[in-house]
Amino acid sequence: MAITVPMIIISLALAFYSIGVWSERFAGRLKAWHLVFFWLGLVCDTWGTGLMLEMAGGLTYDLHGLTGLLAIILMFVHAVWATIVLLKKDEKLILTFHKFSVAVWVIWLVPYLSPMVFRLI
Repeated sequence: MAITVPMIIISLALAFYSIGVWSERFAGRLKAWHLVFFWLGLVCDTWGTGLMLEMAGGLTYDLHGLTGLLAIILMFVHAVWATIVLLKKDEKLILTFHKFSVAVWVIWLVPYLSPMVFRLI
């Protein structure tokens, strides 16, 4: 199977989002630069997904398609909420935000990994 542009863009989403989520988790506090990586991950995921939807002829109503849609929605909520937390300077949320980040990241992995897993089955 040839590597396609959407696959590269989705993999960039994984890289950006993982850097943001895990660096925030290890730092123990949400910082503005983490937010940049959340948004970069969301942009790449949305862009790559859009390209894949064009190739597939639309949304597929299976585990991959539905969890992919859920993941983009959660990534958007995550990025917006992180933005609000930083703008409000809510110290309690700044210190605990990583719990939500890791949960969203794990959910995001389902549509990322499902095509590979289903090819092995």
